[in-house]
Amino acid sequence: MAASASPAASPPRRRHSHRDDESPRRRKRRASPSPPRSPSPGADADRRRRSRASPPDPNRRRDAKPSEEKENGHAKPARDEEGDGRPPRRARVSDGEEDGDRRRRRARVSDDEKEDGRRRRRARDSDEERDDRRGKRDRERDSRRRRRRSPSSESGSSPDDRRRRRHRRDDGSRRRDDRRRRGDDRDERRRSPERREPTPPLPPPPPLLPEMIPGRTGGIYIPPFRMAQMLREVEDKSSPEYQRLTWDALKKSINGLVNKVNATNIKNIVPELFAENLVRGRGLFCQSCIKSQMASPGFTDVFAALVSVVNTKFPEIGRLLLVRVVLQLKRAYKRNDKPQLLAATKFIAHLVNQVVAHELVALELLTVLLENPTDDSVEVAVGFVKECGAMLQDLSPQGLHAIFERFRGILHEGEIDKRVQFLIEGLFAIRKAKFQGFPAIRPELDLVEQEDQFTHEISLEDDLDPETNLNVFRANPNFVEDEKAYENLKRSILGAESSDDEEGSDAASDDEDEEESDEEEDEEQMEIRDRTETNLVNLRRTIYLTIMSSVDFEEAGHKLMKIKLEPGQEMELCIMLLECCSQERTYLRYYGLLGQRFCMINKVYQENFEKCFVQQYSMIHRLETNKLRNVAKFFAHLLGTDALPWHVLAYIRLTEEDTTSSSRIFIKILFQELSEHLGIRLLNERLNDPNMQGSFESIFPKDHPKNTRFSINFFTSIGLGGITESLREYLKNMPRLIMQQQKPESSESESSGSESGSESSGSGSSSESESESSSDESDRKRSKKRRKRT
Repeated sequence: MAASASPAASPPRRRHSHRDDESPRRRKRRASPSPPRSPSPGADADRRRRSRASPPDPNRRRDAKPSEEKENGHAKPARDEEGDGRPPRRARVSDGEEDGDRRRRRARVSDDEKEDGRRRRRARDSDEERDDRRGKRDRERDSRRRRRRSPSSESGSSPDDRRRRRHRRDDGSRRRDDRRRRGDDRDERRRSPERREPTPPLPPPPPLLPEMIPGRTGGIYIPPFRMAQMLREVEDKSSPEYQRLTWDALKKSINGLVNKVNATNIKNIVPELFAENLVRGRGLFCQSCIKSQMASPGFTDVFAALVSVVNTKFPEIGRLLLVRVVLQLKRAYKRNDKPQLLAATKFIAHLVNQVVAHELVALELLTVLLENPTDDSVEVAVGFVKECGAMLQDLSPQGLHAIFERFRGILHEGEIDKRVQFLIEGLFAIRKAKFQGFPAIRPELDLVEQEDQFTHEISLEDDLDPETNLNVFRANPNFVEDEKAYENLKRSILGAESSDDEEGSDAASDDEDEEESDEEEDEEQMEIRDRTETNLVNLRRTIYLTIMSSVDFEEAGHKLMKIKLEPGQEMELCIMLLECCSQERTYLRYYGLLGQRFCMINKVYQENFEKCFVQQYSMIHRLETNKLRNVAKFFAHLLGTDALPWHVLAYIRLTEEDTTSSSRIFIKILFQELSEHLGIRLLNERLNDPNMQGSFESIFPKDHPKNTRFSINFFTSIGLGGITESLREYLKNMPRLIMQQQKPESSESESSGSESGSESSGSGSSSESESESSSDESDRKRSKKRRKRT
């Protein structure tokens, strides 16, 4: 025992390992089996406090006593239990090596002290957790032992009791497992060094400055009042930010106007649309029209009418839209996209009806669709012909005939579906009825005069540029100048209405006091007027239903006389009667007798029918051939029955320059009907009446031989050469009349010459003799000419 406790027999020094860092409790359990001395509680606490405060030296030997101290870098010799002061052996080293070892040892000791402090803190924190875990494991081990022992104790019980106990035991173990799992989760959350990072603060709201707005369309919504405020606050009107704001406002305005247009408010939408800068936003306008038409094909004729009005002032916009629609058509045809193809063909058909696109575009499209016929292509072609067949019948009847021949060939081939064959047969029936129910242009959408129309001719095989860059915002260096130029153009288009309104508002602000004083007097004289023409529409509806529901003209006249008409509304009855007559397929004598009855009853209707005659003749080129024939026969009936005075024919001037093909057809039908009513003899007597010659001078002109010959040839060609006998006689005697007109002129000149000669002093007998000789010679020449003629 003494030898084992001596320093010489002490075990060799071990290297520093992770066991040196163990907690004091574990080191205490691994101590020698010899019973330790029982120190006092104070000493134990002091030793525990010192062990926590000073980290252990890893280079110190385990058998070294705590009383050892270092002095001048050398350790004091340790005394053994027997009391001998013999120092321990150590290796011989030089002084330099010893100093280097000492410095390295000090550095290593300082590093190890820091690391030991950190490990000790972690160990101290985890001691309690280890104890808790150890207690849980012990409890689990005990529970398993009890389960293993339980079957032997339950051997004497019944199966039901065993089943109930097993079920109760399973429930208890399940609850304990749940509690243990929850406890482990709490411990893990408490033990986990990671802390939940605080939620980052919300980003600040995006500013409303124009230069910070991302994206193509602005990126964020700006209320209208805020937009107007921003536009007012911008000082530099040529900056890209201001141009971007105006671009967004222009886009919203154009989209809103195009989306809310319909047949009733199109006349109000057009001025608002021209108030926007269509030159800058032409790409936006075309894009909005195409998208709206794709979304609602039922309003295609309305969009086409809007485009036709814009095309009158800006032809490049109409051409751009037509180019984009054609490209959309070609794209849909290649992709076999039937809905898009139907919408594009319908838009092109109504552009042809509005004379924005040339009829050759429609014929070329039909040729492409019917070249290799399929069920879908034939169906699209049938729908296209239904939409614009009435216009093609007037503009290009031969081309439409060729298309129908191709339809007939497809029908005879019989390679398409039965349903499509029925569609073609229905199209032939519609053509036979002259496209009744499929008008080219509705009356409320006929907004453009024939002289103001611009027609664009485009081929499907051309390389077309859609100019898609016009749909995207781009800064304009000449923005201010372009805006001023469009303002001047807008004033020329819309007139001076805006300036007048501004002047009127200024005058109103200046004269507020005077208006306030006169308000009471104006209220007394105020009358309510119907600006919406609701009463007028109802009156026309009543007249139309009365005319159509009557059996004969006498019943219709009796019912119409009961309608209370305000002064000035008699004209509406005449117009409705004429409109109903023109809408019939053939002329009905019913309308002529009804008009005759009203002319005989009241002279006011006679004057109104006279105005209708003048108005219809001035606009005769707008009527179709069928309507023109019915109107001419109606007025011929009124003239033949003397219900209408014949002096209305004075408005007709029958010359080559003053007539058109439509007006010549009207005159032809009018006089042919008069000859059937009166006969050629009575008609000739009426036309040769001396009291009415002033009214017929324009029909039988005598001012120039050319006009006279044209009138004679016209009536001869329509089979009424008998009424031109007097005009032929006049043309035959026209040279004699010309000579007779020249004779009095020469005699007047001679008399004036003789008077001047008698008054003059120098010319006497010589001048008189010369004048007499010249007059005798002229008389002789005239007598010779007369003898030759006889």
